[in-house]
Amino acid sequence: MKLTPVGIDIAKSVFQVHYVDEETGEIVNRPIKRAKFLEYFANRTPCLIGMEACGGSQHWARQLTKLGHEVKLMPAEFVKAFNIRNKSDAADARAIWLAVQQ
Repeated sequence: MKLTPVGIDIAKSVFQVHYVDEETGEIVNRPIKRAKFLEYFANRTPCLIGMEACGGSQHWARQLTKLGHEVKLMPAEFVKAFNIRNKSDAADARAIWLAVQQ
């Protein structure tokens, strides 16, 4: 089974999620509030989630793994190579999405 890759940029109150919808081909790059984050992924089929490694990502990786997702934590230096635009949450989420597929 091929897992859908998802890139997540973690911030204090809003997380940016980037992926391509398998059914429609639509590029989804949406902010999700911290309070709704786990609820959003509890309602999804298992997917491959990429995040930059940091103290907070360890916690979220454990929670997402409990929900059945596969999580890959990557160092920021690796993800930085994939960022082609100015630094923003949306651009970072896209760079993480690209990096997790490599």
